[in-house]
Parts: sequence; structure tokens; C-alpha cells
Amino acid sequence: MIGPSRPQFVLFGSSIVQLSYSNDGWGAALTDIYARKADILLRGYNGWNSRRALQVINQVFPKDALVQPSLVIVYFGGNDSIEPHSRGLSPHVPLAEYIGNMRSIAIHLKSLSEKTRIIFLSCPPINEDQVREISSSNELSLSRSNESGRRYSEACVKLCREMDLKVVDLWTAIQKQDGWMNACFTTDGIHLTSEGSKIVVEEILKVIKEAEWEPSLHWKSLPIEFGEDSQFDFVASNGKDTVNVSEWTFHREIQWK
Repeated sequence: MIGPSRPQFVLFGSSIVQLSYSNDGWGAALTDIYARKADILLRGYNGWNSRRALQVINQVFPKDALVQPSLVIVYFGGNDSIEPHSRGLSPHVPLAEYIGNMRSIAIHLKSLSEKTRIIFLSCPPINEDQVREISSSNELSLSRSNESGRRYSEACVKLCREMDLKVVDLWTAIQKQDGWMNACFTTDGIHLTSEGSKIVVEEILKVIKEAEWEPSLHWKSLPIEFGEDSQFDFVASNGKDTVNVSEWTFHREIQWK
């Protein structure tokens, strides 16, 4: 453990999470936005479903940990929504079990600390043509559809409302983007381009900003580490004063709200 201590944000999920630092991904963007304010921890597992997540939830989030996360962002559902295989293989999880698994994950996370906040991400749409193409070229039996994804997304959103959890409805948010089917996904039709990740970041920040959490976890509300003025700061143009650049954001192509 290194100091000083900062709030910990954990990204927990399947490949949408594991790959969130690739292609100017949403995990990388959050890490930049919260630089010197919170530590973003990645717990992403390519190919996983909610069943596998539930099997390791106590190892990833032990209840007796000395420090508990301030925020956990959870995504499972895309792999769960894959159609069942005739031989009982594949990551498919029946919808009712998926809802139960996500409920159990939420209950466990809520038990970690009174200050642990939770955001679920619902299942996003896909580009079905690209999914079929990548499946055939890689000899995969990947039967995944937007119709199935929609049902799992709606179930996730409904569960969050029942449990008073914050949720980002990725199914709806991504489809608001013009040309989303070609703009938001990499060549596999599933994982997110920088444009798709931009939507995820915007929606997460919106949820955090609007949440009535005490303390607020919005990046503009958190103190910056070692942000006090110093004689070692850059000298101002008048040659007398110094300029504290701790919170400059001019480097960002996107000025996040």
C-alpha cells in the first residue's frame, strides 16, 4: 500500500472492462480524469459472465479488507446474453439466473461499507454483421443478437431501480449516437472504439455528478493530492508570482463535465 490514501474506484466486469484501457478506452479516460484524486483499479475478465463473477466476488472484494472501495462500476451481461449452445457449452446464463447473480453481486458490494457506492452498466448493443463475420473468421460459435442483449439490458436497469442502485443504460445511450453501429465498435462488432468509450465516460460522470452522495465522488469535488501552492511552482509572466498547475486540464482533447 502506498500513500497518501485516495478513494479507490474499481472497474469490475468482463471484456468491456478488461479492454477499457485500449483504443483510448473509458477506463483510461477515467484514470486521467481522476489523476491525483482517486485510484482506478481494473478487475476485468475477458469472456466472463455473471456466474463466474459471483464465484470470485469474495476474493475480488473481501469483506475484511482494511480499505474498501469508494466506488465499484460493474458490467456483466453481454456474454450472459449469448444464445445457449446445444451441448450446454458457452457463457450463456439464463435471464432469471443473470438477474439473481447481479442481485447477489450488488448485495455483496453494498455490504462492504456504508460509503461504497455502486454503478451498474447495462448491456450495450452490438453490430450483428461484424459479430457474424468475426465469429466465422475465428471459428467461433458466437450466437449473439441485439434482441437478446436488449432483454438483458432492460433486466439490469429494472433490477437497479428495484435495489436503488445507480445504472448507466448503455443500450439506450449508445444508440443515441448518429451512426452508432459503425462508429462505436471495433471490428469485432462488440468492443468499444474511442467514440463508444466517450459515451460510457460521459454517462458515468453524469451519474456521479447527479448522485446525492456524501461525500461527492465527482472529479471536480475531490481534492487534488499535494495541490498546495509552492515556491517551486512555475514562475508567472510578471516574474514575481508562481503558477500552480496541479489542476490544469488543457492537455485533454475533451473537456469533461
